[in-house]
Amino acid sequence: MPFDPNMHHRRTIRLKEYDYSQNGLYYVTICTKDRECLFGEIANGKMNVNEYGEILESVWNGLPSHYPNVVLHEHIVMPDHFHAIIQIDNDRIGRIVGAGFKPAPTHAEQPPTKHGFPEIVRALKTFSSRKINELRQTQGVSVWQRNYYEHIIRDGIEYAMIANYIMENPLRWEENKEM
Repeated sequence: MPFDPNMHHRRTIRLKEYDYSQNGLYYVTICTKDRECLFGEIANGKMNVNEYGEILESVWNGLPSHYPNVVLHEHIVMPDHFHAIIQIDNDRIGRIVGAGFKPAPTHAEQPPTKHGFPEIVRALKTFSSRKINELRQTQGVSVWQRNYYEHIIRDGIEYAMIANYIMENPLRWEENKEM
């Protein structure tokens, strides 16, 4: 079927005019393609990750190694989705680059890139898909849905509510499945 802009369009979920590379806390939910229960199972209100869930955990935990402006907060791997809070702290780049045994950067050097929230989510999806597909021997098969849900966390009350929601998500698995 040829491309039809009236039929094949995606609405953006991002705020217009908002700089997603600025310092802040961001909440994300990413779902597997067709909501396939790929990452493990819930038993007695506890998530038990399988080898694919372990890959996702490993990629998540490795993000700060690739993106020095990223600080990881609460997260949960669920059978068919992933919730997380990601902090972008661009001031951290200067603290990391200027520390240690390496000489401090000179003015002639380019400042490190400040990666934005969409780039970080893209990396999480891409790296985890690649590793999961290597293990499954299904190169090129989609692991994730095309889009994701995101929310900019505006204050401590919102942060506490979202963090609590993330950590209690396995307890609500059975009731949510019935909806």
